[in-house]
Amino acid sequence: MPERKFRIRVELEPAYVMEQLVEDMLYFLHHDEEEQRRNMGPSLLQTVCTGSYLDVQKTARRFHQLVKTCWAVLPYSHWWQLTRLPCSRSCKFKMAKGEEKILIEIMLGVQQGDSDIFMSSQASEALFTPSTTWTLSCAVAEAKFFELTTRHVPDGSFHFRCLQLCTRVLVRTGFSKYILKTVVMHLLNTTPLSGWRRTHFLERLDDIMRYLCHCLEEKRLDHFFFGNEKIPEEIVLPPALQRAEPFNLFQHLAQDPDAHEQAMREFMDMQDCLTRILTYGH
Repeated sequence: MPERKFRIRVELEPAYVMEQLVEDMLYFLHHDEEEQRRNMGPSLLQTVCTGSYLDVQKTARRFHQLVKTCWAVLPYSHWWQLTRLPCSRSCKFKMAKGEEKILIEIMLGVQQGDSDIFMSSQASEALFTPSTTWTLSCAVAEAKFFELTTRHVPDGSFHFRCLQLCTRVLVRTGFSKYILKTVVMHLLNTTPLSGWRRTHFLERLDDIMRYLCHCLEEKRLDHFFFGNEKIPEEIVLPPALQRAEPFNLFQHLAQDPDAHEQAMREFMDMQDCLTRILTYGH
């Protein structure tokens, strides 16, 4: 998905807490230091911020400390050993009991108001991501959309099976899983859900590939949430995202003819691969 990066500014404010979004800056107004000392000791500004900005690495360390403290009083701690694993932008743990091991990774997120959009601690695609940089995440909104859709699709999770099969043919192409997921979300949101049945399997696969082909030819695939007026009302988006111009995930293809030509070749290879899978099973 497109990377939208933010810094989260935390400011002291007596009596109440509020937030607002200004360009690429997210502001959180926190209780004053006197109330912080009275309620929970050192100010959060000192614990999880660098300057006035919420710091991913410091927040992750603070979360690790809280987990360690809570784990000591849980019954599970008598049978399971909890070990912190090194990671700067998330919280990784290993739980071990004899030969049994469980790996856990927790991504941190700051909710934008009461919406389903978060600022995530997940590292960006850049080689270096400053510790005060947070990345826009629509993962919760996407999960909510698929949950809502599954309730109305006649055969439950049938649309996931279509997506999984299409994902198999992405190997050695420049297309990401997110591109296919976006295509499927657009189709689910604009076509009758009654048609997403097992008996319509081939038709829906054909719809997915035709939609992707059309987007490639037009060099345009809109992000599902940016400025989409057809989002289900159960999904809560920040006003700024609702008013945003649609974001073209294929903008790079519109700007680079060679990349567009390569993408069209890879799409033809994907179609051939999908045909082989459907015909021969591999």
